[in-house]
Amino acid sequence: MNPSLFAARIGLSRGWIEFRQTVTNAQDLLFTIITTGALVLTLYFQRGSTVPGLELSLAAATLPGLLGLSLAFNGVIGAVGRLSVEREDGTLLRAKALPQGMLSYLVGCVVSLSLAAICGVVLVLAAGLFLVPELAGVGLGGWLTIGWVTVLGLTATLPWGAVIGSFARSPQAATGLSMLTFGGVAAVSGIFYPITALAGWLQVVGQAFPVYWLGLGMRSALLPDAAAAAELTGSWRPWQTLAVLLAWSVAGLLLAPPILRRMARRETGSLMQARRERASQRIG
Repeated sequence: MNPSLFAARIGLSRGWIEFRQTVTNAQDLLFTIITTGALVLTLYFQRGSTVPGLELSLAAATLPGLLGLSLAFNGVIGAVGRLSVEREDGTLLRAKALPQGMLSYLVGCVVSLSLAAICGVVLVLAAGLFLVPELAGVGLGGWLTIGWVTVLGLTATLPWGAVIGSFARSPQAATGLSMLTFGGVAAVSGIFYPITALAGWLQVVGQAFPVYWLGLGMRSALLPDAAAAAELTGSWRPWQTLAVLLAWSVAGLLLAPPILRRMARRETGSLMQARRERASQRIG
Protein backbone atom coordinates (compact mmCIF):
# COMPACT_ATOMS: atom_id res chain seq x y z
CA MET A 1 0.00 0.00 0.00
CA ASN A 2 1.14 3.55 -0.72
CA PRO A 3 2.84 4.92 2.47
CA SER A 4 0.79 8.13 2.42
CA LEU A 5 -2.48 6.23 2.04
CA PHE A 6 -1.49 3.89 4.85
CA ALA A 7 -0.65 6.86 7.08
CA ALA A 8 -4.00 8.47 6.26
CA ARG A 9 -5.76 5.20 7.13
CA ILE A 10 -3.96 5.08 10.49
CA GLY A 11 -4.90 8.72 11.03
CA LEU A 12 -8.59 7.95 10.44
CA SER A 13 -8.48 5.17 13.02
CA ARG A 14 -6.60 7.37 15.47
CA GLY A 15 -9.07 10.21 15.01
CA TRP A 16 -12.03 7.95 15.77
CA ILE A 17 -10.37 6.61 18.93
CA GLU A 18 -9.56 10.14 20.12
CA PHE A 19 -13.13 11.25 19.46
CA ARG A 20 -14.50 8.37 21.53
CA GLN A 21 -12.16 9.32 24.36
CA THR A 22 -13.38 12.91 24.14
CA VAL A 23 -17.06 12.02 24.53
CA THR A 24 -16.28 9.83 27.53
CA ASN A 25 -14.00 12.35 29.25
CA ALA A 26 -15.92 14.34 31.87
CA GLN A 27 -13.91 17.55 31.41
CA ASP A 28 -14.21 17.59 27.62
CA LEU A 29 -17.88 16.67 27.81
CA LEU A 30 -18.58 19.48 30.28
CA PHE A 31 -16.86 22.00 27.99
CA THR A 32 -18.99 20.84 25.04
CA ILE A 33 -22.17 21.10 27.10
CA ILE A 34 -21.33 24.62 28.29
CA THR A 35 -20.41 25.99 24.85
CA THR A 36 -23.37 24.35 23.12
CA GLY A 37 -25.68 25.46 25.91
CA ALA A 38 -24.56 29.07 25.43
CA LEU A 39 -25.55 28.92 21.76
CA VAL A 40 -28.92 27.35 22.58
CA LEU A 41 -29.61 29.99 25.22
CA THR A 42 -28.96 32.69 22.61
CA LEU A 43 -31.66 31.17 20.42
CA TYR A 44 -34.01 30.81 23.40
CA PHE A 45 -33.86 34.49 24.34
CA GLN A 46 -34.29 35.59 20.71
CA ARG A 47 -37.18 33.32 19.81
CA GLY A 48 -39.89 35.93 20.49
CA SER A 49 -38.36 38.77 18.44
CA THR A 50 -38.61 39.33 14.69
CA VAL A 51 -36.33 40.92 12.10
CA PRO A 52 -37.73 44.34 11.03
CA GLY A 53 -39.16 44.20 7.53
CA LEU A 54 -39.20 40.40 7.37
CA GLU A 55 -41.54 37.80 8.78
CA LEU A 56 -38.55 36.06 10.28
CA SER A 57 -37.71 35.44 13.91
CA LEU A 58 -34.47 36.89 15.24
CA ALA A 59 -33.49 33.38 16.34
CA ALA A 60 -33.81 32.12 12.76
CA ALA A 61 -31.65 34.99 11.50
CA THR A 62 -29.02 34.35 14.18
CA LEU A 63 -28.85 30.55 13.85
CA PRO A 64 -26.79 30.45 10.59
CA GLY A 65 -24.22 32.82 12.07
CA LEU A 66 -23.97 30.74 15.24
CA LEU A 67 -23.39 27.57 13.23
CA GLY A 68 -20.82 29.17 10.93
CA LEU A 69 -18.94 30.84 13.78
CA SER A 70 -18.97 27.64 15.83
CA LEU A 71 -17.47 25.62 12.98
CA ALA A 72 -14.77 28.20 12.26
CA PHE A 73 -13.95 28.61 15.95
CA ASN A 74 -13.70 24.87 16.56
CA GLY A 75 -11.64 24.49 13.41
CA VAL A 76 -9.06 27.17 14.11
CA ILE A 77 -8.94 27.42 17.90
CA GLY A 78 -9.45 23.68 18.41
CA ALA A 79 -6.51 22.78 16.17
CA VAL A 80 -4.26 25.46 17.67
CA GLY A 81 -4.99 24.33 21.22
CA ARG A 82 -4.58 20.66 20.39
CA LEU A 83 -1.27 21.19 18.61
CA SER A 84 0.24 23.41 21.30
CA VAL A 85 -0.64 21.02 24.12
CA GLU A 86 0.57 17.91 22.27
CA ARG A 87 3.73 19.67 21.25
CA GLU A 88 4.47 20.30 24.91
CA ASP A 89 3.56 16.82 26.19
CA GLY A 90 5.71 14.99 23.64
CA THR A 91 3.02 13.65 21.31
CA LEU A 92 4.53 15.41 18.29
CA LEU A 93 7.99 14.20 19.20
CA ARG A 94 6.73 10.62 19.12
CA ALA A 95 4.76 11.17 15.90
CA LYS A 96 7.79 12.44 13.97
CA ALA A 97 9.69 9.25 14.78
CA LEU A 98 7.23 7.21 12.69
CA PRO A 99 7.21 6.95 8.88
CA GLN A 100 4.66 9.48 7.59
CA GLY A 101 3.89 10.14 11.24
CA MET A 102 3.05 13.83 10.80
CA LEU A 103 0.56 13.08 8.02
CA SER A 104 -1.11 10.46 10.21
CA TYR A 105 -1.13 12.92 13.13
CA LEU A 106 -2.73 15.67 11.05
CA VAL A 107 -5.43 13.35 9.66
CA GLY A 108 -6.19 12.14 13.19
CA CYS A 109 -6.57 15.71 14.44
CA VAL A 110 -8.85 16.66 11.54
CA VAL A 111 -11.05 13.60 12.11
CA SER A 112 -11.42 13.87 15.89
CA LEU A 113 -11.92 17.63 15.97
CA SER A 114 -14.34 17.47 13.02
CA LEU A 115 -16.49 14.83 14.68
CA ALA A 116 -16.63 16.89 17.87
CA ALA A 117 -17.59 20.03 15.92
CA ILE A 118 -20.26 18.18 13.93
CA CYS A 119 -21.78 16.88 17.16
CA GLY A 120 -22.04 20.48 18.36
CA VAL A 121 -23.78 21.52 15.13
CA VAL A 122 -26.23 18.61 15.41
CA LEU A 123 -27.06 19.52 19.00
CA VAL A 124 -27.71 23.17 18.13
CA LEU A 125 -29.88 22.20 15.16
CA ALA A 126 -31.81 19.72 17.32
CA ALA A 127 -32.55 22.48 19.82
CA GLY A 128 -33.39 24.81 16.95
CA LEU A 129 -36.17 22.48 15.81
CA PHE A 130 -37.98 23.41 19.04
CA LEU A 131 -36.93 27.08 19.28
CA VAL A 132 -36.88 28.15 15.62
CA PRO A 133 -40.16 27.30 13.83
CA GLU A 134 -38.66 28.25 10.46
CA LEU A 135 -36.41 25.17 10.57
CA ALA A 136 -39.46 23.02 9.84
CA GLY A 137 -39.61 24.62 6.38
CA VAL A 138 -36.02 23.76 5.43
CA GLY A 139 -36.20 21.30 2.56
CA LEU A 140 -33.87 18.50 1.53
CA GLY A 141 -31.74 20.92 -0.47
CA GLY A 142 -31.21 23.08 2.61
CA TRP A 143 -30.12 20.15 4.78
CA LEU A 144 -27.74 18.93 2.07
CA THR A 145 -26.26 22.42 1.89
CA ILE A 146 -25.70 22.40 5.65
CA GLY A 147 -23.90 19.08 5.20
CA TRP A 148 -21.41 20.10 2.53
CA VAL A 149 -20.81 23.54 4.02
CA THR A 150 -20.03 21.88 7.37
CA VAL A 151 -17.58 19.41 5.85
CA LEU A 152 -15.79 21.96 3.69
CA GLY A 153 -15.86 24.54 6.46
CA LEU A 154 -13.97 22.21 8.77
CA THR A 155 -11.41 21.12 6.17
CA ALA A 156 -10.94 24.81 5.28
CA THR A 157 -10.14 25.83 8.87
CA LEU A 158 -8.65 22.88 10.78
CA PRO A 159 -5.37 22.61 8.78
CA TRP A 160 -4.87 26.36 9.04
CA GLY A 161 -5.37 26.15 12.79
CA ALA A 162 -2.52 23.63 12.82
CA VAL A 163 -0.38 26.01 10.74
CA ILE A 164 -1.02 28.90 13.15
CA GLY A 165 -0.32 26.68 16.14
CA SER A 166 3.01 25.54 14.68
CA PHE A 167 4.42 29.07 15.05
CA ALA A 168 3.57 29.38 18.76
CA ARG A 169 6.15 28.42 21.38
CA SER A 170 3.72 27.68 24.23
CA PRO A 171 0.01 26.98 24.79
CA GLN A 172 -0.39 30.49 26.17
CA ALA A 173 1.22 32.08 23.11
CA ALA A 174 -0.84 29.81 20.86
CA THR A 175 -4.07 30.91 22.51
CA GLY A 176 -3.20 34.58 22.18
CA LEU A 177 -2.07 34.26 18.57
CA SER A 178 -5.09 32.25 17.49
CA MET A 179 -7.64 34.42 19.30
CA LEU A 180 -6.11 37.58 17.81
CA THR A 181 -6.12 36.09 14.31
CA PHE A 182 -9.60 34.63 14.57
CA GLY A 183 -11.07 37.74 16.20
CA GLY A 184 -9.75 39.98 13.43
CA VAL A 185 -11.06 37.73 10.66
CA ALA A 186 -14.46 37.25 12.34
CA ALA A 187 -14.86 41.01 12.82
CA VAL A 188 -14.84 41.63 9.06
CA SER A 189 -16.65 38.44 8.05
CA GLY A 190 -20.23 39.68 8.37
CA ILE A 191 -21.04 36.47 10.23
CA PHE A 192 -23.90 38.11 12.21
CA TYR A 193 -24.67 41.16 10.05
CA PRO A 194 -24.65 42.00 6.34
CA ILE A 195 -21.11 42.51 5.13
CA THR A 196 -22.48 45.34 3.00
CA ALA A 197 -22.48 47.45 6.19
CA LEU A 198 -18.66 47.52 6.06
CA ALA A 199 -16.37 49.71 3.98
CA GLY A 200 -15.65 48.44 0.48
CA TRP A 201 -12.05 47.42 1.21
CA LEU A 202 -13.14 45.55 4.34
CA GLN A 203 -15.70 43.65 2.26
CA VAL A 204 -12.87 42.50 0.00
CA VAL A 205 -10.77 41.43 3.00
CA GLY A 206 -13.70 39.60 4.61
CA GLN A 207 -14.48 37.63 1.46
CA ALA A 208 -10.88 36.44 1.23
CA PHE A 209 -11.33 34.22 4.29
CA PRO A 210 -13.51 31.12 4.77
CA VAL A 211 -15.45 32.50 7.76
CA TYR A 212 -17.53 34.76 5.53
CA TRP A 213 -18.37 31.91 3.17
CA LEU A 214 -19.26 29.61 6.05
CA GLY A 215 -21.82 32.15 7.24
CA LEU A 216 -23.11 32.74 3.72
CA GLY A 217 -23.49 29.02 3.07
CA MET A 218 -25.42 28.50 6.29
CA ARG A 219 -27.67 31.47 5.55
CA SER A 220 -28.42 30.12 2.08
CA ALA A 221 -29.52 26.83 3.64
CA LEU A 222 -31.63 28.18 6.50
CA LEU A 223 -33.03 31.55 5.44
CA PRO A 224 -35.76 32.31 2.88
CA ASP A 225 -34.76 33.48 -0.59
CA ALA A 226 -35.97 36.99 0.20
CA ALA A 227 -33.17 37.36 2.76
CA ALA A 228 -30.58 37.17 -0.04
CA ALA A 229 -31.40 40.80 -0.86
CA ALA A 230 -29.16 41.83 2.04
CA GLU A 231 -26.17 39.96 0.60
CA LEU A 232 -23.57 41.18 -1.85
CA THR A 233 -24.93 40.85 -5.42
CA GLY A 234 -28.34 40.05 -3.87
CA SER A 235 -27.80 36.28 -4.16
CA TRP A 236 -26.44 33.36 -2.12
CA ARG A 237 -23.59 32.59 -4.58
CA PRO A 238 -23.45 28.82 -3.88
CA TRP A 239 -20.83 28.07 -6.53
CA GLN A 240 -18.50 30.76 -5.22
CA THR A 241 -19.01 29.43 -1.70
CA LEU A 242 -18.09 25.93 -2.85
CA ALA A 243 -15.04 27.17 -4.77
CA VAL A 244 -13.61 29.33 -1.97
CA LEU A 245 -14.08 26.73 0.78
CA LEU A 246 -12.64 24.04 -1.49
CA ALA A 247 -9.64 26.21 -2.32
CA TRP A 248 -8.89 26.86 1.36
CA SER A 249 -9.32 23.15 2.10
CA VAL A 250 -6.92 22.01 -0.61
CA ALA A 251 -4.33 24.67 0.24
CA GLY A 252 -4.48 23.88 3.95
CA LEU A 253 -4.24 20.11 3.50
CA LEU A 254 -1.26 20.57 1.15
CA LEU A 255 0.63 23.11 3.26
CA ALA A 256 -0.04 21.88 6.80
CA PRO A 257 1.84 18.52 6.62
CA PRO A 258 5.20 19.97 5.41
CA ILE A 259 4.94 22.87 7.87
CA LEU A 260 4.24 20.45 10.71
CA ARG A 261 7.11 18.21 9.57
CA ARG A 262 9.42 21.21 9.55
CA MET A 263 8.31 22.13 13.06
CA ALA A 264 8.66 18.53 14.24
CA ARG A 265 12.22 18.27 12.89
CA ARG A 266 13.19 21.01 15.32
CA GLU A 267 11.59 19.21 18.25
CA THR A 268 13.97 17.49 20.66
CA GLY A 269 13.62 15.94 24.06
CA SER A 270 15.65 18.75 25.63
CA LEU A 271 13.44 21.47 24.13
CA MET A 272 10.32 19.67 25.34
CA GLN A 273 11.77 19.34 28.85
CA ALA A 274 12.72 23.02 28.87
CA ARG A 275 9.14 23.99 27.99
CA ARG A 276 7.83 21.77 30.76
CA GLU A 277 10.17 23.41 33.26
CA ARG A 278 9.05 26.90 32.19
CA ALA A 279 5.40 25.82 32.48
CA SER A 280 5.96 24.41 35.98
CA GLN A 281 7.64 27.66 37.02
CA ARG A 282 4.64 29.69 35.81
CA ILE A 283 2.26 27.43 37.70
CA GLY A 284 4.46 27.43 40.78
